[in-house]
Amino acid sequence: MQALFKNIKGDRLIWAIAALLAIFSFLPVYSAASNLAYVGGTGNTFGFFLKHFMHLFLGFAIMYGVHKIPYRYFRGLSMIMIPIVLVLLVVTMLQGTTIDGANASRWIQIPFVGMSFQTSTLAAVVLMVYVARYLSKIQDKEVTFVETLLPLWAPVFFILILILPANFSTTAIIFLMVMMLAFIGGCPIKYLVVVIGSGIVALTMFILVARTFPTIMPNRVDTWMSRIENFANGEDTEADYQIEKAKIAIASGDVFGRGPGKSQQKNFLPQSSSDFIFAIIIEEYGLLGGLFLLALYSWLLFRIVIVSQKSDTVFGKLLVLGVGLPIIFQALINMAVAVELFPVTGQTLPLISSGGTSIWMTCLAIGIILSVSAKREQLKEQEIQEDNPLEILSETI
Repeated sequence: MQALFKNIKGDRLIWAIAALLAIFSFLPVYSAASNLAYVGGTGNTFGFFLKHFMHLFLGFAIMYGVHKIPYRYFRGLSMIMIPIVLVLLVVTMLQGTTIDGANASRWIQIPFVGMSFQTSTLAAVVLMVYVARYLSKIQDKEVTFVETLLPLWAPVFFILILILPANFSTTAIIFLMVMMLAFIGGCPIKYLVVVIGSGIVALTMFILVARTFPTIMPNRVDTWMSRIENFANGEDTEADYQIEKAKIAIASGDVFGRGPGKSQQKNFLPQSSSDFIFAIIIEEYGLLGGLFLLALYSWLLFRIVIVSQKSDTVFGKLLVLGVGLPIIFQALINMAVAVELFPVTGQTLPLISSGGTSIWMTCLAIGIILSVSAKREQLKEQEIQEDNPLEILSETI
């Protein structure tokens, strides 16, 4: 165990926050999954607990492995991964996977393993690394908008257009995060206005085509369109049913909560262990539990900004923000949905909700952040050694 901790590099506080979130997730996920176990007919709640444990174990293994890779290698890896991600998204769209009889066009089935994988989450991480690479490459250079079309905006456009039919919320989040990173990276505002305007036009055309030819377009288009319309109009839908149950759970939690495992609304919320896990946490652990969770994500945001500011290269700074800020943004959206500040999106709570792909990609992103902070620690150690040559000589002797 001591050897393991000795090999752990990077920001120790980020390691601690990730570990706290993972440990905290076990009780609410186990509690919420009890409904799924009995509805499924098996009644085996321990199976869901074990599945969540294995997802987290593999996720932290990914985090550990990735943080040992020097972050400069991610520049080249992003170039390699972009075409791979595009192929995976096309295959996912054509595959049309169904899970328990329901449309699950966001997932791709992994052969010989019996597992499904949500390709859009991998695409999001890869795209943010790629954008950070390009923006760092053109730092202090004057480039025209036309020069950025093919190397920067074309991959962004193709990835987003492949994700959009099945997952509007993820598409919107990725687009917003790319715009934010481009702004931080010094991209001229007039270029961003053109891109945003083009995105609005492309989205409008997509909706018109989907409405005109409903038989050839995925049925998810009508789903996310109706969610937005019903949220704005306040109409009663299945999504509103979920929101109402979530609000009841939050109101029932009061300050200290009902206690671990004592949630009642988990029996009515269809996605109580994933999309609406925050409502179950409030019901069982009260306002204090919700504030504790919010404090952890705020602390993680603070450390992400610190690591970014201390990075020794522009690529490192942009890379940390590019893969780190979407984690916090996704968490805030999940919480906002539970209290009806946002339409139902299907976004999970990072490192808390059940679900393998979400956990793995969050751990991948955190591993990249830790890789950047590990490089900073290495440089500091070199500076100390250069300032104390006699001490090094004595240790060698």
